[in-house]
Amino acid sequence: MNIAIVKESKDFERRVALTPDICKQLINSGFECSVEKGAGASSFFKDAAYADLGCKIVDSKSDLIKNADVVVKVNPLTNEEIGMMKPNAISISFMYAGSNPDLVSKCVQQNISAFSVDAIPRISRAQKMDALSSQANLAGYKSVIIGAYHLGKIFPLLMTAAGTIKPAKVVIMGAGVAGLQAIATAKRLGAIVEVSDIRPETKEQVESLGGKFIEVPADDSVKMEGGYVKGVSEDFLKRQREIVAKHISEADLVITTALIPGKKAPMLIPEDLVDKMKLGSVIVDMAVEQGGNCACSEYGKTVDKNGVTIVGEPNIPSLLPLNASELYAKNLATFLLHLATKDGFKWEMDEEITKGSLIVHQGKSLIN
Repeated sequence: MNIAIVKESKDFERRVALTPDICKQLINSGFECSVEKGAGASSFFKDAAYADLGCKIVDSKSDLIKNADVVVKVNPLTNEEIGMMKPNAISISFMYAGSNPDLVSKCVQQNISAFSVDAIPRISRAQKMDALSSQANLAGYKSVIIGAYHLGKIFPLLMTAAGTIKPAKVVIMGAGVAGLQAIATAKRLGAIVEVSDIRPETKEQVESLGGKFIEVPADDSVKMEGGYVKGVSEDFLKRQREIVAKHISEADLVITTALIPGKKAPMLIPEDLVDKMKLGSVIVDMAVEQGGNCACSEYGKTVDKNGVTIVGEPNIPSLLPLNASELYAKNLATFLLHLATKDGFKWEMDEEITKGSLIVHQGKSLIN
């Protein structure tokens, strides 16, 4: 089977779906790999690195895709790219199908199959395929570095002959993969870290990393599915904001990570709470691509709101394109080798990973 690695075209994107080393592993397993010219350049992988390991470099995106059995990307394929695929070909990428019904319809129209890596079930045997976690882990680290860059003070306690500098106070909202890595990074830099999460079971993980857990009484409205928060009531969010407000008003840096798959990100920091924050404090809104957790954040911009810096940096993993591409490529290759051999896909329709991640099968939508 011929695997096509397509150059990403989305704004702020610097990753590539497969790296040269991972392509070599797939070639050794009997696959062919074709790479669009310049696909890895933004991730610091030259075309020559791919060619030296047995990949074919293709100048034309159209020629690349129409001859591929499998098309891989980080971001969803565009309608134009799907239109280039031959019938019964297969795409693998982040699709976010629940938010992209038109994309699903285009796949059906083109009579192709489509797997979405964000839909891979969170089970132990799928951990090596979990691209959401690998990318969120890097994003959590980078969010702290971004916050530290914009903050006008250092993180650690510092005792000098000229006086003592108090440690910075960091509040992290959300203790998922990104939040936990942010806690660990902020603690390593010497900050005092406080954490809010709607799931009380995360308290132990937060405290094991040295963070202080901000208690919010549990609520039956919090709906969980496959390790993700699927829904929460506005009443609960209001009570959470009231409890967390004092901590945010005293914070030097606030990092928000709350996302609900397929829905707008929950509003955690309204404008009136931003007004109560300290002069010179910073908010890094990691949910800005899904509407943001802060009312004042703006997509792709860093803004000042009455002396508070609000960073709306989209696609934070892409700011670490080398590492992010390496991890995503390993996730993707593990996933592909689970689904297929060099001779074709297994189509084990009742197998849990296949069943969870297959969005369109040979022109038929599998979304309920």
